[in-house]
Amino acid sequence: MTRKLSLTVDGRNVVVFLHQGDLPAEVTFSGPIAVDSEAMGLSLIRDRLTLVQMSDGGGEAHLVQLRQEGPAPDNLKRALADPERLKIFHFARFDVAMMMRDLGIIPAPIYCTKIASKLARTYTDRHGLKDAVKEMLGRDVSKEQQSSDWGADALTDQQLAYAASDVLHLHDLKAKLDVILAREGRSEIAQSCFDFLPTRAALDLAGWEETDIFAHS
Repeated sequence: MTRKLSLTVDGRNVVVFLHQGDLPAEVTFSGPIAVDSEAMGLSLIRDRLTLVQMSDGGGEAHLVQLRQEGPAPDNLKRALADPERLKIFHFARFDVAMMMRDLGIIPAPIYCTKIASKLARTYTDRHGLKDAVKEMLGRDVSKEQQSSDWGADALTDQQLAYAASDVLHLHDLKAKLDVILAREGRSEIAQSCFDFLPTRAALDLAGWEETDIFAHS
């Protein structure tokens, strides 16, 4: 089942599609896909993946609410695992680990705007999505619904607007960050970090989440 909603997201009117259980087979994307996810919490051991958000930058957002029981979300898994389509995340490490664990796929190739921000915006320590979007795009992002019950059967319009917001800025943010990365000669090292993310997520899932395996001690 799919619901089509017109919501106000960060001051803009946006069309949001909420799909139950899986992405419909007829939904297609053009170019790279911005991806985010919501879970019951931040524990890779305890908390389940509940929602996956996607946008190709065209002003619409597709949200897939995952079921605890029922058929596997095969269309969603195919879209996320497509090796020909770039997936843009913010803090990909967590989302990728959750998708590897709960969906059994690696959503590569990957671009992470948080890693890109840390490599490009070395003049600040504020690399959250809200701060990066505010500085680089001049847009205000609300984080009011960040801590809410994402496992509820019925999500509120406020939750859906928040979830959509997290993918609607990523294409523009990537474009801005790419300019700085290229200017400062850091594009290659950024790509190497993006390529390593599935391995970093696998280490997290295997119990090395807090351990720096590259450290001397």
